[in-house]
Amino acid sequence: MSPDIAAVKSHLLSLQDRICAALETEDGTARFREDAWERPEGGGGRTRVLADGAVFEKAGVNFSHVTGTALPPSATVQRPALAGQPFEALGVSLVVHPRNPHVPTSHANVRFFIAGPAAAPTWWFGGGCDLTPYYGVEEDAVHWHRTMRDAVAPFGDTLYPRFKKWCDDYFFIRHRGEPRGLGGLFYDDFNELGFERSFALTRAVGDAYLAAYRPIAARRKATSHSERERQFQLYRRGRYVEFNLVYDRGTLFGLQSGGRTESILMSLPPLARWDYDWHPEPGSPEARLYDVFLKPKNWADA
Repeated sequence: MSPDIAAVKSHLLSLQDRICAALETEDGTARFREDAWERPEGGGGRTRVLADGAVFEKAGVNFSHVTGTALPPSATVQRPALAGQPFEALGVSLVVHPRNPHVPTSHANVRFFIAGPAAAPTWWFGGGCDLTPYYGVEEDAVHWHRTMRDAVAPFGDTLYPRFKKWCDDYFFIRHRGEPRGLGGLFYDDFNELGFERSFALTRAVGDAYLAAYRPIAARRKATSHSERERQFQLYRRGRYVEFNLVYDRGTLFGLQSGGRTESILMSLPPLARWDYDWHPEPGSPEARLYDVFLKPKNWADA
């Protein structure tokens, strides 16, 4: 079956709407600001950012649909034969930076690419969700991973362990030698189930985000916290910045393809900090993040 780009676009716009509405409800005070934009080379999108909320210090939920005459290098790493080919790319990408250090940062992305000559195009889906806690809670880690496992289970027993490992490997800050968070799902260059089933898988991953994240935010958003915990949150946000600017393929694709810079960098937190050669005190709650949660683990079976 030929790819139905209109159906993909309709779903992604709906997904953006649903996620924004749910995050506004969870926050209770702030609302998303929307910027619709056009890209001179072709296409455009709508960027939505919530700032200074009661629960979410910053949240961005972007939709983009762009076209171009040549795929940028970040998109042809796995498909070098497509270098220089025309392309069309659609996606929703989001990052949520909570105010309370006991609410994890979260990220999700689902996307569709089609490239090459119109008579014989190459297409694929990609996406995933990952969680970045500051003060980890086993209950939350188990819930997150079980929700991700259940989302892809109807499409084959091997997908969750495969996509989980892919996520653990991808969201790894190589120059720090540590994971960004406790993972989730990640996949790219995916078309092995045919268009309809691959699209259904991607819909399931996108739809799993709210089911996985919102209960965690609701449980932790009123947890009391100290200035020490706030400063640790800002320190760990620095790691998030480092990954997004150095390794993230979505960021690199956006910048290399001449995308809208404000939309691409909406993933960065409003505040972060870097401290020279800082290490957590052994046995402290901060050390527990490193000792327990920043280590790959089969949380879904915990």
